[in-house]
Amino acid sequence: MTVRRCPALFLTAPASHQGKTTVTAALARHHRSQGRRVRVFKTGPDFLDPYILERASGNEVYGLDLWMNGEDDCRARLYQAAADADLILIEGSMGLFDGTPSSADLAALLGVPLAAVIDAAGMAQTFAAVAHGLASFRPGLAFHGFVANHVASERHAEMLAQQLPAHLPLLAALNRDEAARLPERHLGLVQAREIADLDERLDRAAAQIADTKLAAPPPPVAFPAVEQPVVPPLLAGQRIAIARDAAFAFVYPANLETLVQLGAELAFFSPLADAALPDCDAVYLPGGYPELHLETLSANTALKADLHGHVEAGKPLYAECGGMLYLLGRLSTRDGDSASMLGLLPGHAVLQQRLCGLGLQQMAFPGGALRGHTFHYTRLETSMEPIARATRASGAGQGEALYRRGGLLASYFHAYFPSNPVVAASLFLS
Repeated sequence: MTVRRCPALFLTAPASHQGKTTVTAALARHHRSQGRRVRVFKTGPDFLDPYILERASGNEVYGLDLWMNGEDDCRARLYQAAADADLILIEGSMGLFDGTPSSADLAALLGVPLAAVIDAAGMAQTFAAVAHGLASFRPGLAFHGFVANHVASERHAEMLAQQLPAHLPLLAALNRDEAARLPERHLGLVQAREIADLDERLDRAAAQIADTKLAAPPPPVAFPAVEQPVVPPLLAGQRIAIARDAAFAFVYPANLETLVQLGAELAFFSPLADAALPDCDAVYLPGGYPELHLETLSANTALKADLHGHVEAGKPLYAECGGMLYLLGRLSTRDGDSASMLGLLPGHAVLQQRLCGLGLQQMAFPGGALRGHTFHYTRLETSMEPIARATRASGAGQGEALYRRGGLLASYFHAYFPSNPVVAASLFLS
């Protein structure tokens, strides 16, 4: 078996909101500034953190999830990255043992050492107890060390480290720094393209870790080769127009890669700025933040006419989450702002205070099943009857609905195209 070796580190935490993304991005930016080629991966379904990590590392960021991707897909992406990377970083999701599969499951499978980021605010010697619990809860995990975040002083750092054993070192003690903090909104981090001073924030965070043990290269990890099935050119000769701007940016890079492997030509357009739809055979409307751009989207009547013409001609249109909201008659924010959308599907969606959909799911499309996930804060009211419903990875409860109108397919569900490229192709064929 062919094996590639590359230094690698898995950044995890005891919970969400500990600072994993900031620390991972800081580490990627630090090594990139030293002239190293850094490849970063994000555990679980996520659209926002990867854009930050991409900006920090200078390379595209792919997701890794044992259920959604499958083990072979995860291994193949890491093997490919190890071909020319000087360092591979993997950012976990939620807490180390949260979810099924968890970050711990992935780290154990890959044999990548862990560095746990712990928010140390309001904590002293208990830091060592939390660290000990993470390191001992599941035998067989390789721990590289710990990162104390939001440290108040040098004395505070000393107290945090004093009861850690030698084999579980404190790799870094990072001060709270609002100038390096990554801003958030209801779906998570603010999109990278919207943070005007993002590079300054990343450089500032990188400077904090430059002289710490965390900045030292981690040990090399062996990544074995995985034979991947050949993707048939089912979309050869097909041109797919894909919405891509601040309102529609939630698309897996692996989805675009799969469409190209299927033979499609990709053309990108902006529903916020473009008055015409590119010449195309099919349209892909990914998720995003249409609720933040109601007036601009509503006012673009020229593009609305083109999209209506596309659907009325029976051409395929596939829409996910925010893309589906754009198809509705109306979309409203939780503050009462409201605007008309495309009107291609009957219904009205309203942004809520709490999550309305979350988790890994599998959707049975007309051509077969695709794996993916859902994550949204809107509630949909519609007269449409779904043609199918997704099933949850957990097996408990009903998943998202799939709606159809002619060649139009729409759902809150975000599909991961590499999970079944043949079915992914069927979404864009008449």
